[in-house]
Amino acid sequence: MKIQFKPVLAAVAAFATFFVATPSEAMAAFARQTGMSCTSCHFQHYPLLNETGRAFKSGGYTMMGKQGLIDGDGLSIPEVLNVGLTTKIRYQKSNGPATTTKNDNTNDGQLQFPDEFLLQLGGRISENIGFIADINLNNGGESVMEGAKIPFIYNVSGINIGVIPFTTVTQGVAYGFELLNTGAVRGQRAVEARKTFSAQQYINTANAAEGAAIVASNSLFFANISKWSPRSVTSTTDGTPSATYLRAAITPTVGAWDLGLGLQLWTGKATQDSAVAKTGEDVDTKAWSLDAQAQGSVATLPLGIYFTHAQADASSTGSVNLFNSSTDHAKSATTLLAELGVMPSKATVTLGYRNGDNGKATNSADNALLVGGSYQIVKNVQLQLNQEFLSGDGISSSTGNGDQLTTLMLFAAF
Repeated sequence: MKIQFKPVLAAVAAFATFFVATPSEAMAAFARQTGMSCTSCHFQHYPLLNETGRAFKSGGYTMMGKQGLIDGDGLSIPEVLNVGLTTKIRYQKSNGPATTTKNDNTNDGQLQFPDEFLLQLGGRISENIGFIADINLNNGGESVMEGAKIPFIYNVSGINIGVIPFTTVTQGVAYGFELLNTGAVRGQRAVEARKTFSAQQYINTANAAEGAAIVASNSLFFANISKWSPRSVTSTTDGTPSATYLRAAITPTVGAWDLGLGLQLWTGKATQDSAVAKTGEDVDTKAWSLDAQAQGSVATLPLGIYFTHAQADASSTGSVNLFNSSTDHAKSATTLLAELGVMPSKATVTLGYRNGDNGKATNSADNALLVGGSYQIVKNVQLQLNQEFLSGDGISSSTGNGDQLTTLMLFAAF
């Protein structure tokens, strides 16, 4: 297997001047509200949450810091509306044959500028109510609303209890409430290669979703039950949130290690508005997952270890499973990834592996090895480089993207 070094070097050279010329020390919306550094809430780098970050999120984004507060007569809001921008700029190169139409796919090398560009608003509405809204500025003519939720959270005898109405175009039902860094929800993961890093992402749980989550959490656990439908603000018709999503996890601290162990379960039927089924047709939501994480340090170097396993049942005749359209057998994956901070709060190296089964009757083995790393130019600007090596008969039989993928990404939140 020949490793592609030339695309990596070319990409680094192309971006180097841009990175050096644009230092940024600004913070995103929540940092502005709390007055705290990114490292106060994030482990190693954004978006990985530590215990403080989980507490802020489970409290409904209401915690204040140095920012002024307009408080009184039933009103308790920050003096300013907290706004931030998040963007991803990616270069991707796969080793399949060049296409007839140049720049048609990653075989030709693609500069995706931007891959993502979100205007984010969020923070405190009142003492017990918060919000977050993501506005898609790179929408290609589609809806500008990427996602939104309004947590109503109340502390009862040391447990945060509440309800969170939500809608999202691409994050899935776990967008309602999630605290682990295992990719259980699409946007909360260690590396850009989500389907190599996370079994939940491999079975395609990141989809349109709307509904409400009933949640409970403290420093030792979190849980939620959501009634939802695989639709969003972009859907052309309304739907009944009749599917059920269950999530439970424990989050103990053992010595210096911040641990997490959880279960996800998707059940029931719901009305779907996408290419998976005809508009207005019910689909099954049948899947489950186990995940775990350990965040601590070895000697003086921070280390994060992330494990996931997920399975989606096969579709049956006349009844499509949202997470697995194959009627042959279950789609599943097991992943393990470790990220070591070789320069604490600055640079990491990453190694991950996926053992996957794409659910097809033949040519179903779909495995991947990931090597890579990240570098924090400043706390809110990250450079990430990943190399994926794909293997298995499911890869060799697939259409022509080859068996390697190089991804160089600039991520910034300000």
